[in-house]
Amino acid sequence: MATRLPRRPAAAVSAMAAGVMLSGMAPGDMSVAAFLARADAVMRLGPLAMATPDAHRLKGEVIAAGKRYKARIDAQRKAGQKTTSCPPETGTLTPEEWLEHLRSYPSARRKLISVYVAFDGLMRKRYPCPA
Repeated sequence: MATRLPRRPAAAVSAMAAGVMLSGMAPGDMSVAAFLARADAVMRLGPLAMATPDAHRLKGEVIAAGKRYKARIDAQRKAGQKTTSCPPETGTLTPEEWLEHLRSYPSARRKLISVYVAFDGLMRKRYPCPA
């Protein structure tokens, strides 16, 4: 018995590939451009925006980037290696500070920079190691 192939196999393959790519992204891998586009859309919703699934996803991206960053810094310290920055054990980061940092990247480069790389950049700026 022959199976019938879809008339548009390229579209089906593209859809499957997109699904694999989206689900294969590690938290913190979203580009700065995508993050800012989603953040702007969420902020337009007003006071209830933080209760939306997109707002939770954005918060999760930042938390994941922070955890990856801390794990890397901790591993470097444990191995006796020089770290890229010297943050305190705990700290705070407001959404306004974070968005200001993301917007400091030139528009043309935002799609090339991940949230994780941007988080590392912010930590380098805020907590440089003593010379």
